[in-house]
Amino acid sequence: MAAPDACIRTRLAGVELASPIVAAAGTCGYVDELADAFDLRWLGAVTTKSITPEERAGNDPWRIIDVPGGMMNAIGLANVGLGRFLAEKVPHAAGVPCPVFGSVAGHSVADYVRVAAAFDANTAFPIIELNVSCPNTATGLQFGDDPAALKSLLAEVRPVVKRAKLFVKVSPNADVVKLSGAAVDAGADGLTLVNTVTAMSIDVHTRRPRLSRGRGGLSGPAIHPIAVRMVHDVYRAVAKPAGVPIIGLGGVLRWEDAAEFILVGASAVGVGTALFVDPRIPVALAKGLARWVRAQKVASLTDLVGAMEG
Repeated sequence: MAAPDACIRTRLAGVELASPIVAAAGTCGYVDELADAFDLRWLGAVTTKSITPEERAGNDPWRIIDVPGGMMNAIGLANVGLGRFLAEKVPHAAGVPCPVFGSVAGHSVADYVRVAAAFDANTAFPIIELNVSCPNTATGLQFGDDPAALKSLLAEVRPVVKRAKLFVKVSPNADVVKLSGAAVDAGADGLTLVNTVTAMSIDVHTRRPRLSRGRGGLSGPAIHPIAVRMVHDVYRAVAKPAGVPIIGLGGVLRWEDAAEFILVGASAVGVGTALFVDPRIPVALAKGLARWVRAQKVASLTDLVGAMEG
């Protein structure tokens, strides 16, 4: 099977990607499960499921539902835990023909430090992504809702991430410019924008929330214009001046959606909900972006990062 066109190669904090398309955390299994659907050479990278120190069963059903324009989830960080992940899942990374990014989650600063340190010690992960949309058991608030809390978290995590590059996945449910600025100030090498938007869906017959937890995260095409605006704002105010890359994430179903993220400042594009619709969609996205780059009469996709006019 053919590989992606060289014109769409990109770089994230020094990490070379053959394609700008990155499979988002929690949407593609642990490491290599998407290989059942297509040749993973078409991907720029795979992001692992978010891993916590201890095994988690997650929330009760229903914890993922469809809604007009996308889907909602309240998975509850279900995962096998750090020990089993390292023993059972990470060895598969050696057979993946693209970089594997490690996603870190937790409910305390100590949780994040423990998982991040273990990931940094494992050369399978050139980039470690912090999922900071997790409630802190000490305060009940998400680490990613408050710039000061985010800085405090990174003050402890950054020193243990010595080899890998450190990215922060920013929540859209607070001031993304301030949060992104706090992350970069505290040593983040890159940003992933954005995580899901807090939302609710009600069954009008039972009069109860459709998700067992009540509320969850909305993803898919419904949030795409919001995510584009947020990437634009963060690129102009934070990322471009600091020279840090962005992975644009939110509602990408067509290559045009991915191209929008590139034009407003993303160096790579995350895909999540679309993988539930069509697991082979990264191939179509990569091919579409290559045609677009050629049509724009530039040598490389990187020439179009932040090239929006007006």
